[in-house]
Amino acid sequence: MIRAGIVGGTGYTGVELLRLLARHPQVELAAITSRKEAGMPVAEMFPSLRGHIDLAFSDPQQAGLDRCDVVFFATPNGIAMQQARELLAAGVRVIDLAADFRIRDLAVWQHWYGMEHACPELVAEAVYGLSEVNREQIRSARLVANPGCYPTVVQLGFLPLLEAGVADTGMLVADCKSGVSGAGRKTELPYLFAEASDNFKAYGASGHRHLPEIAQGLGRIVGKPVDLTFVPHLTPLIRGMHATLYMRVDRSVDVQALFEQRYVGEPFVDVMPPGSHPETRSVRGANTCRISWHRPQDGETVVVLAVIDNLVKGAAGQAVQNMNLMFGYAETLALEAPGLLP
Repeated sequence: MIRAGIVGGTGYTGVELLRLLARHPQVELAAITSRKEAGMPVAEMFPSLRGHIDLAFSDPQQAGLDRCDVVFFATPNGIAMQQARELLAAGVRVIDLAADFRIRDLAVWQHWYGMEHACPELVAEAVYGLSEVNREQIRSARLVANPGCYPTVVQLGFLPLLEAGVADTGMLVADCKSGVSGAGRKTELPYLFAEASDNFKAYGASGHRHLPEIAQGLGRIVGKPVDLTFVPHLTPLIRGMHATLYMRVDRSVDVQALFEQRYVGEPFVDVMPPGSHPETRSVRGANTCRISWHRPQDGETVVVLAVIDNLVKGAAGQAVQNMNLMFGYAETLALEAPGLLP
């Protein structure tokens, strides 16, 4: 049994972590922090957790996080890097669900996130938590940088063809859509019901801060920089993320075989039959990435379709998957549930 703490338990990622960890047979939830809500019972804010979590939110300075075995940071960017050094020194393993440790090039990170890094020496140590790529490194990691939601679905969709060296890395296109929960639990105008409902729009088309994270991951796969165009869109969904990925691949390549071979035995990647169209609702609440592909007009352009739940495989579920690896548990523990339908 391990003691787990969550820093920032009041957001959508935080409550999703709580939902998953509450049913984990090897986890004792020891602390859930929130400066603003300190003293409030968790189940008062989140009635869905009544009968499952009896803790109250606590102030981070009084939560005893240094006595935990693992601490999750479900916080805005820039928080984990302020506390990670102290927790690691106390022997605590850290999983950051924000972007503080994802990008190796500090100048690039500081450009996109607009702040100086508080512990640059830990960036090189952090293991990027895409288990389908870094499983063995995650097992022994002290500090895991949990991937972003867009980077997860895009990298899993491109991965088999880039690893095989059959895709033209000079023209990769990722056209992606996300539900509004991807923006976090906040009351900003674009995410109000009357603004986001019955609406569809692109954003960050000239540059989005997940772009360097995706490009870094794809570049590592092929051993050189890639030419990637990434455009995200906001959809009138609560949960769900859909990536439509375009690349040039010679007609002689057996794309289905490459996907099936690459993901055979992967518990959370489902390669669908040729010609399928995966739907976001099929992965709602599940830690699954569902993938299919098409070759329009039998040409050289391959279109890969990939879907995830942005709060699960794109955030909290992937974090629990990484925790399972770090502590030697079955990778699927507490993550076996299928998607919710309807």
